[in-house]
Amino acid sequence: MRKFWNPKILNVVFLPTSSEAFHSEVGYLWKSHDESVDFCFGPEDLFSDPEVAFEPEVANLNERSNTSTQDENIYEKLKKTAQDGDIERLYELIAEDPNILDHFDKATFCETPLHIAAEKGQTHFAMELMTLKPLLASKLNVSGFSPMHLALQNNHIQLVRVVALDSSLVRIKGRGRITPLHHVAQTGDAELLSELLLGCPSSIEDLTIKCETAVHIAVKNHQFMAFKVLLGWIKRVNKKEILDWKDENGNTVFHIAASINQTEVMKLLRGTVKVKAKNLDGKTAMDILQTHQTPYFPEARRLLHSVKERILCRSTMTLAGYLSKNLSFIEKRNNLLGMSNFSLTRERSVSGSDRRDAILVVAILIVTATYQAGLSPPGGFWQDKLLEVDNEHFAGQMTMSAKNAFFFIGLNGFAFVSSLYVIIVLIIGLPMWKLIYASTAALSIAMIASYVTIFPTTYTMFESISRGVIILAFPLIIGTMLFATFMAFIVDKRSRHRVDFPIQVNV
Repeated sequence: MRKFWNPKILNVVFLPTSSEAFHSEVGYLWKSHDESVDFCFGPEDLFSDPEVAFEPEVANLNERSNTSTQDENIYEKLKKTAQDGDIERLYELIAEDPNILDHFDKATFCETPLHIAAEKGQTHFAMELMTLKPLLASKLNVSGFSPMHLALQNNHIQLVRVVALDSSLVRIKGRGRITPLHHVAQTGDAELLSELLLGCPSSIEDLTIKCETAVHIAVKNHQFMAFKVLLGWIKRVNKKEILDWKDENGNTVFHIAASINQTEVMKLLRGTVKVKAKNLDGKTAMDILQTHQTPYFPEARRLLHSVKERILCRSTMTLAGYLSKNLSFIEKRNNLLGMSNFSLTRERSVSGSDRRDAILVVAILIVTATYQAGLSPPGGFWQDKLLEVDNEHFAGQMTMSAKNAFFFIGLNGFAFVSSLYVIIVLIIGLPMWKLIYASTAALSIAMIASYVTIFPTTYTMFESISRGVIILAFPLIIGTMLFATFMAFIVDKRSRHRVDFPIQVNV
């Protein structure tokens, strides 16, 4: 039986008691779409027995039938109003039945007036409906499409822009888990694509039922401009790992580009993605190219055979191999700070970031205090030059004795170097960390130069040797500290980049 818009409409089903008695005994079954069987009785009960014919239940059935007919008429009028985009008529129907729009809440999948308006491109009418009943915008029809999907399918771009003002609707999943962003990536409307990304940045992470991202879809459909927009967005929001996500066959965007000879796409991706990643068949992009006989895809072959690519291409590591390794220095640091070591979208916990910020503030305060103490030691500096045998000194040197100077510089230098090390460990990997890293190294060199300049004159062999050891030890310790931390970060980064992650699934 056909299901009408209005779930209140009652249907009549004729149930014969037997094939021979079809005309003699006909049962009338009244049943609602949303309810169980209400009444079941034979024609003799309804027409032969006067008492039954005028039972209150029968009269109630007649009344409900009339109401259902009226409801059917008003819904047909609402459908016609949506097709015409007549806002005045909409409010007239609401005046007749103030709950007319509430009936659509009862059905999980139904064709709402907003679906009809979106399909016909009635922008103003759609805006009015969304204002009166916002939930209609997220309803799927029986075909699995939202109003926004229908507007895109019928190329009603203005209406799409209006609906997209609600960022949550950009991520609404229709048939095949396809979102409006996926649809626009397929059609290649670069301007609309950029507007949807700006309206809902997280929509770039949505996957279809085939585990395809919007980037997969754009490349598969040869939409190069749409691909460039998506690539630019991914780089700007610092989510490059999305480019290494795999579809249901284990293919990354780079695999797909290689399989359909999208050399321009491959050129843009080769410095960003894992070019040695393997799909579920165990094939890399180069393996896919080799399945085609020469002279197919010659430009793509030359691209992957370039000298630079040989240098960049390192064998990948399976996820199991990565997890079985010992923790790196950077991973131990992350654990200490309460930060995630295994986040595919670069999300860090708020508590971990707060903890790092607190430690960083304390370390900076200690460095500031020790550096200032190094520039202004207790007792101050000599203001003159004296060449006496037992009291030789020069302007700018500390007035304290060499013995006290060793004690002061040793403790002050230890506090400075240890705090500096904490700062280096915490800042590495942050935005502009390389510049901050270089500034920290320059500060260390300046501190060493200050110690060498202000150190008092030594008189004994032991003092002279100790002074030389301190002068050599400080730059050696600081240099080793800077180099070791830098290399630990580089090794960890390259190790993570080599990991061939499996198919990414977002629910």
